[in-house]
Amino acid sequence: MRLSESGIGTMRINNLDEMYPAQDMLMQSGQLVQYGAGIFGYNNIPMLVKRNIERIIEECLNKAGLIEVQLPTLQPDTLWKKSERWDKYIEEGVMLVVESDKGVLCLAPTAEEAAIVFMSEKLKSYKHMPAIIYQIGEKYRNEIRTRGYLLRGRSFLMMDAYSFDVDLKGLEESYKKVRNAYLEIGERLGIKIIPVIANNGAMGGKKSEEFMMVSPIGEDTILYDEKSNVALNKEVLEKENYKEYLKEEYGIEDISDFKETRAIEIGHIFQLGTKYSDAMKIGFIDKDGKEKPYYMGCYGIGVSRLVAAIYENSVTKDEQGKINGIVLNKEIAPYIVQIIPKIENESKRKQAEDLYEKMKNRAILDDRENVSIGAKIKDCKILGTPYMAILGDKVEDGFAQLENMKTGEKSVVKIEELLSL
Repeated sequence: MRLSESGIGTMRINNLDEMYPAQDMLMQSGQLVQYGAGIFGYNNIPMLVKRNIERIIEECLNKAGLIEVQLPTLQPDTLWKKSERWDKYIEEGVMLVVESDKGVLCLAPTAEEAAIVFMSEKLKSYKHMPAIIYQIGEKYRNEIRTRGYLLRGRSFLMMDAYSFDVDLKGLEESYKKVRNAYLEIGERLGIKIIPVIANNGAMGGKKSEEFMMVSPIGEDTILYDEKSNVALNKEVLEKENYKEYLKEEYGIEDISDFKETRAIEIGHIFQLGTKYSDAMKIGFIDKDGKEKPYYMGCYGIGVSRLVAAIYENSVTKDEQGKINGIVLNKEIAPYIVQIIPKIENESKRKQAEDLYEKMKNRAILDDRENVSIGAKIKDCKILGTPYMAILGDKVEDGFAQLENMKTGEKSVVKIEELLSL
């Protein structure tokens, strides 16, 4: 990407939001654009970060044997009335409704009903199961209180998956398969995701776990045992039989060593059982020729929430402890290095152009005229690239001053060495 063609001018960042400094930087620098409460547009870099996160999720889920599909986000009210969830969602004000002369429709906040109908023609027999499908797409919820920019919006990108099995044992196997994939996703993204025992709430079913990232800006309070890497949401303690629940479902008898901490919910997985297939009266024929309901699981990851959490986890500070930028890790950074030549020096400019042509899809070239190198260095810190390469007067032709933006380590390297970053 050429900064001269990006629409990004010199970036001045002032009075950062104390809770969400990274996203405030994105807003002030025009990398995020807000259209209304909880509704955002993405500029090139955060859009590509989001796309890289999607790619990692897809690779891990495909590896686990899940099948990617696409379900409609615009859905008729009749679909939701079959599961008896329409009235509840309307009453709670969650559903965004569209009324037309063709009927009443909604912008889907989730897709259990659509998934059952989608699979009902394919899973008529026990021979066709187990099956797990997933999609990545926009969801819509009329949140009463949007929060934290991308952390809680009205329109948001979500991965949602649905498993179909013939019995509880099969459901537990599918649940375990997706659970392991979630842990792999966390490793690939370079963040520590903790499985947190949770309350199923309105989704229903027997068992569920949230996947959370420990963070001071999290809106959830969890109890976490770092030694065993086991955690539970404090909401679980509101269950009358929480001690029996923890012992029977998770084998936990003592929580005295668990400590309170704040965390961001990244995903949630549920063992739904037959709740939705019973309500919609959709199922399969078992080996004895009898009609049975599907045993379902559902699984979600907030992709746009992951973007926000990773950005907030990637802020950098100067020696005085003041936030001065963002550094993304190489796995999700769309551009690995930002090339900053001394524009007035024709030789340096040509070397930078040649390097950029060789690294085009992995580099940002700051070719803006009438902007000082000092201003360009400050802007580089805001754009989140892992490395910065300066081709200025301090280095000979054929060399660049390379800086690791996370550690601050600097070295002089041959320009060709940058190709291996």
